[in-house]
Amino acid sequence: MKIPFAPPYITEDVINEVTDSLRSGWITTGPKVKALEEKIKAYSGAKQVLCVNSWTSGAILMMRWLGIKEGDEVIVPAYTYSATALAVYHAGGTPVMVDSGKDFNISVEEIRKAITPKTKAILPVDIGGFPCDYDEIMKMVNAPEIKNSFNATSPIQEKLGRILVLNDAAHSLGATYANGVKTGSETDVAVFSLHAVKNVTTAEGGAICMNLPAPFDNEELYKELRQMSLNCQTKDAFSKSKAGGWRYDITGLGMKINMADVNAAIGLAQMRIYPEILKERKRIFNSYNDSLSQENWAIVPPAIVDGKESSYHIYALRIKDITEDQRDAIIDEISKNNVAVNVHFIPIPMLTFFKEKGFKIEDYPQAYDNYKCEISLPIYPQLDENEVNYVITTVKDAYNTVML
Repeated sequence: MKIPFAPPYITEDVINEVTDSLRSGWITTGPKVKALEEKIKAYSGAKQVLCVNSWTSGAILMMRWLGIKEGDEVIVPAYTYSATALAVYHAGGTPVMVDSGKDFNISVEEIRKAITPKTKAILPVDIGGFPCDYDEIMKMVNAPEIKNSFNATSPIQEKLGRILVLNDAAHSLGATYANGVKTGSETDVAVFSLHAVKNVTTAEGGAICMNLPAPFDNEELYKELRQMSLNCQTKDAFSKSKAGGWRYDITGLGMKINMADVNAAIGLAQMRIYPEILKERKRIFNSYNDSLSQENWAIVPPAIVDGKESSYHIYALRIKDITEDQRDAIIDEISKNNVAVNVHFIPIPMLTFFKEKGFKIEDYPQAYDNYKCEISLPIYPQLDENEVNYVITTVKDAYNTVML
């Protein structure tokens, strides 16, 4: 038996939707992108949604809109994919890394310690699809003592009057927070990833969810950001293609990060059945949990805790009391049996670019503890019960081979 790690979920409906786009004669940004935005908006409860070509470009766009500049600080977790911090650099700011909690997610207490008058935004990350503690984070940024120390350096920051919370929701489309609130609607801004391995994919893509408080107008913000995503051009290609619609203007320094209809078609077909996709991912997650939680060496990932429920994007198994080398040896044994697994993530301070910036993993002990014993197991709708059981058996056998 051969088990790949994360193949895309491509059904006949997906193929038909893409074919429809190809046959329509219009394959770049147009009606299918708008339809996908509306689907994600309705599903997540976000006030507005703008689709772009990646999570990374969406995060950069939002930080540029915020007016991030040299010297401005953005708090990010040390335990995440590198794009979270790289986006801050691309936007012109300085990432300030803080440690994680034992649930993989950013430590709220460490955020509090890291806030300075230079802090302009916080980028929590829903690792594996399990939501961060946004009640506490939003309460923190709205606390009088934190708001009073906030130093706005742009008109947008002045208008907001506090630190922006930008949820890195790359993993968490479909996750729910307290009282059934869905990820995408619980912070000022959230950005989903629609990359090839995500729960919903557009091959490459991202979706910016906007929930800015008054006096911001999220509908007007959508129009502004849409234009910024198209080089600040006053007409998109679809409008320009109409008879007599050729004249346009450039009103600022924008980015070229729009999503194409041919990509949106994949996600549009998947969003129509996303509750079923999510149900299947949960089935597999629970099967892993039911079996592996019986092993005294296994730490199963969080799924439903204090009213929060995961999107079941990654099954991040941790193994107690092992070294990084032992974890790697277990992965090697699993691979010998044709089961592809992964590790989420190599902490940012361990990567060369960031080490050269002065970051040291020793400053983030929980991030390293989470990483050194973590193995991500395959989790996607195509896995049947026999395949899931084979993965479980393979993991247990690999542990026994290396550790006993």
